[in-house]
Amino acid sequence: MKISIPYGSGLLECDVEDSLVTAVLAPAEFGEPERSGEALVLDALAHPVGSPPLRERANGKRRVTLITSDHTRAVPSRITLPLLLGEIRAGNPDAEITILIATGLHRATTREEQIAMFGEQIVSRERIAVSDAKDASAFVDLGPLPSGAPCEVHSLAANCDLLVSEGFIEPHFFAGYSGGRKSVLPGVCSERTINHNHAYANIAQERAASGILDGNPVHADMCAAARKAKLAFILNVTLDGKKRVTAAFAGDPEQAHAQGVRFAEMRARCDLVTGDIVLTGNGGFPLDQNLYQTAKAASTAALCAGKSGVIILCAACEDGVGGEHFEHVMTLGTPEEILAILAARPPEQTIPEQWNAQIYERVLKDHPLILVSGGVDPVLVRRMNMLPARSLSEALALARKICGERARIVAIPDGVAALPTGS
Repeated sequence: MKISIPYGSGLLECDVEDSLVTAVLAPAEFGEPERSGEALVLDALAHPVGSPPLRERANGKRRVTLITSDHTRAVPSRITLPLLLGEIRAGNPDAEITILIATGLHRATTREEQIAMFGEQIVSRERIAVSDAKDASAFVDLGPLPSGAPCEVHSLAANCDLLVSEGFIEPHFFAGYSGGRKSVLPGVCSERTINHNHAYANIAQERAASGILDGNPVHADMCAAARKAKLAFILNVTLDGKKRVTAAFAGDPEQAHAQGVRFAEMRARCDLVTGDIVLTGNGGFPLDQNLYQTAKAASTAALCAGKSGVIILCAACEDGVGGEHFEHVMTLGTPEEILAILAARPPEQTIPEQWNAQIYERVLKDHPLILVSGGVDPVLVRRMNMLPARSLSEALALARKICGERARIVAIPDGVAALPTGS
């Protein structure tokens, strides 16, 4: 059997004896989309969920802020942004529109990346701002969230007459699902607010997990932040393995998102099957640009790795580790030592990016993890309690030394999009 794992803009492949492959877990594929992405989005905008059409909402609104995702997300903005801009201007041709890029705590999106994401025409003609969570002067305090955390939202979002967002929906390893309210928190919130939301105690909660919204404390504060910011209208899409739009949902931020989640869940859920070796990837570009993002696939693989199975994670990491704070935390000691250090820090002392390290250490304390990546120095890989490999074949050979030549293999080609669940 040939197993293919998305890696950067291509694939890593290896041949494995059929009898050793217990399962290949992947989201349901519905074949070729019956309609184009543009047609699906136009239909969603024409039939919004729980809301008047966007053009009606834009009527009489002078300052409009449109939140979009940054370079680490696969939002098909070349399709969606022109249609959203057209809807807003159909309602108010004189609207002053600002496209606000939601970076959370990621680095700033470059102009070149903006052109790749949005197209030259939008970048050259539209007003674009990039949220910088570390610039305290750019944020407005909207009062406490249900957890007691401060809700500091970018002034361009907090002070506009109409706030709109776009995004895409897939399982998220501690927020339950992406999309909807996440455009506000963490997207355009301050470092202080994000750190509280992603604090150790929240991430450690049992219900702060992939596919779970009800009772999820991370999700609850995100929803509250979106309400405080008066997010009025969203456009969210779902994507297939080729990053093509499979469905679109527009309208009320909570109702449209809930409808999108139901569709995404239907596609993502698959049987939870365990193996001695679990092969996975982070969905290829753009989500495997750095190691920081790959905690998502690692956490999915751990579900299928039993008590001590070996995980092989393939990620190009063209942008390296992905954050100095993340790298620092990942090299503080053994997984147990790192978790103890993080557990001792109160929410207000949360280290930026520690949450993905927390997820990783939770995985690494139980599972050997072999990283196949051309973007991270093997010496650093070892310092982060992982094992480096130059190829998928080399990683499999190393895993078999640990588990045995007849080890059972489970493959999860896209560990971000799949949602393995028990019966």
